[in-house]
Amino acid sequence: MNILEQIVADKRVEIASLKKTVPESSLALPDEASRDFVTALRAQPLGLIAEVKRKSPSAGVIREPFNPAAIASAYAAGGAAAISCLMDQPYFGGGTEDFRSVRATVSLPMLYKEFIIDLWQITHAQSLGASGVLLIASVLRDEELYQFSEEIMKRGMTPLIEVHDKVEMERAIGIGAVCIGINNRNLKTFETSLEITAKLAPMAPAETTLVSESGIRTAEDAVMLREMGVHAILVGEHLLREPCPGEAANKLLSKVS
Repeated sequence: MNILEQIVADKRVEIASLKKTVPESSLALPDEASRDFVTALRAQPLGLIAEVKRKSPSAGVIREPFNPAAIASAYAAGGAAAISCLMDQPYFGGGTEDFRSVRATVSLPMLYKEFIIDLWQITHAQSLGASGVLLIASVLRDEELYQFSEEIMKRGMTPLIEVHDKVEMERAIGIGAVCIGINNRNLKTFETSLEITAKLAPMAPAETTLVSESGIRTAEDAVMLREMGVHAILVGEHLLREPCPGEAANKLLSKVS
């Protein structure tokens, strides 16, 4: 069993327990509509989804001390278009309180970044004020990918469908994905290469919003990805390892025009 399979197996147990202790009917939904995720990403030459993440299986602890609200504020000041917040606690150190802390601090659209395997999580995302919800193609069957995507859109949020190879890209296109994230990190080996975006980006329909995720470290990387047709980038570890994540965000976008 690889690390992704282990995370998903553990997630199924976790969500089954949460559904008993926190029934879906008990999740209070916001009165106002969520902020438009895609519009925010497209409003800049290259939208930055800046990530709030305490740790990861590949990198270990990334930032200590860790203050989600302060980090998000710095990202907003540094030009981020949206904030991604990890929801998984065992492997990434995230969770509901981190999301709520960020949501109470910044007005930017937020991505509920989680290993979605159940409709309960989509309702949870809506209850927290998410604008986008991550769906990982490699952990979902075609019918689940379609069902979850439709449910997310019905609730006024944007599904960000994450792919890693040609087959997954074709699956995302096949269900009419409006926003596709190309993950440059192999979730089975955790190795990264921007060549993955270079190979997959040309497959996307013209109207699809493309996001490149992982392995993005320099302003030159950002320029190169924009030239590939990417509309936004998702960056976490690189920014979080810098003394000031906001300044790092600004520097990353500095050469894109």
